[in-house]
Amino acid sequence: MAYKDSYVDREQYLNIVMVYCDGGDIYSKVKAAKGKNFSEEQIIDWLVQLGLGLFYLHERKILHRDMKTQNIFLKNGKIRLGDFGIAKVLDSTKDFANTCIGTPYYMSPELFKNKPYSYKSDVWAFGCVLYEMCNLRHAFDAQSINGLAVKILRGSFPPLNQMYSKQLRDLIGKMLSIKPSNRPTIVDILNKSFVRKRVISYINECLVESQGLSPTDFDDMFADGLRE
Repeated sequence: MAYKDSYVDREQYLNIVMVYCDGGDIYSKVKAAKGKNFSEEQIIDWLVQLGLGLFYLHERKILHRDMKTQNIFLKNGKIRLGDFGIAKVLDSTKDFANTCIGTPYYMSPELFKNKPYSYKSDVWAFGCVLYEMCNLRHAFDAQSINGLAVKILRGSFPPLNQMYSKQLRDLIGKMLSIKPSNRPTIVDILNKSFVRKRVISYINECLVESQGLSPTDFDDMFADGLRE
């Protein structure tokens, strides 16, 4: 999500101006669905775009740390990952962060245990987001933070909707593995054959579209980086 400007208003509130996303956020989309599931094609489309966004961040040693449906926006039907207020840049790819931070529903087991965490915590949150897109509800839910912690630490969540393919359900299940080492990396996810196929067609679409878009439509994408 591209940052444009910021200013302090008369009431001394900080205002941040960002690119306008006409499609709102995924959280609102899930609520508006009112129990009608998204197609697998749509889920994979979102998965690919989010995966490419996280790949870009992780390659630059940045943890998002607050992946959730409320921080995922849509502009011209395409995903924009926003709210980097608690993102963290690691000194190296082997660095681990220690601050307990993020939104409870999407917090990984290692965060609840106050253990060091790294990129696999973003993968866990990504898995929670995909689960929510499929089942239209949180993977982990409880009446209290303690109840939530117990469910997350056990890795117990209701099964994914059977309308989705086994390969998609298995992938989300692996992303929600209690042990970080058992979770796939973003590269592993993007290299799954059913995902990779869509990655290639999506990048091709972006390159073709870029030829006809006006600068204002293309203002928050970097054409050189995209071609690369």
